[in-house]
Amino acid sequence: MDQDISTFRQLYYVCKEQNKKIYEAAIDYEVSQGEYSEYQIRLQAQNSLNAMKNAIKEGLKSTEPSPSKMSGDDCDKLQKRFKKEKSILGKTAEKIMTYALATSEQNLRMGTIVACPTAGSCGIVPSALIAYAEDYNISESEQINALITAGEVGKLVANKMALAGAVGGCQAECGVASAMASAAVTQMRGGNIKQIINAVALALKNIMGLTCDPVCGLVEIPCVKRNPFLAIHAITASELAMADIISKIPIDEVVDALEQTGALMSPLLKESSQGGLAKTKTAIALEKIF
Repeated sequence: MDQDISTFRQLYYVCKEQNKKIYEAAIDYEVSQGEYSEYQIRLQAQNSLNAMKNAIKEGLKSTEPSPSKMSGDDCDKLQKRFKKEKSILGKTAEKIMTYALATSEQNLRMGTIVACPTAGSCGIVPSALIAYAEDYNISESEQINALITAGEVGKLVANKMALAGAVGGCQAECGVASAMASAAVTQMRGGNIKQIINAVALALKNIMGLTCDPVCGLVEIPCVKRNPFLAIHAITASELAMADIISKIPIDEVVDALEQTGALMSPLLKESSQGGLAKTKTAIALEKIF
């Protein structure tokens, strides 16, 4: 397949007409460009998956603080909490939340992570994908398929807008990561193309407007805690989509609205640390320390 796919509508019809999964259509297109073979594409995805799993593993056992000393022990606190009392959301949700914190805190420690789509949102896709795969016995091959699907979602949104907090606010980072995670999980659950795309739409439109307002200019507060929140957000989107609850606004129009919202957002709320949480009384006091 040498047809360029630049919108979700095009993706949907290519998959329907050719009876392909999203990851198959994505692989076919990349192969048609002549730069990579299917083997190389899957190997790259496998390497990313392995790096994600290692970041979780290392993050779960570390309490090393970030250079600023403001973060680094939230994952440990949450693990201790769940050992004493289980989450009302269940075992998989426990894993998702702890894995998201583990990965995000590894990023603060300058550990190896996979930016998906950014470093600040690095815990969302891995936590949802890997926790679900572990608890529901999803093969490594299927996990790779899901990761490629997530990547295709990120690529299609990126065709319309830059996936950077400085351009579109945190909706473009953690928000898009949540949409990517919802697609990956929905696929692993056996969702069809329509359900996967609806999961993406539901995830995106229900986080639209999220600002990027890092305290002290660091990807730390509130960034770390946004990762577990938005990972669970992805699961909510998947649950709704698997029930055939649809987004009344088509996904490509949701992406258009996301881009417009980012453009309308004040520069003070787009990674400049000049507004929002970054200019609260406590944040200003922390600035004086650092």
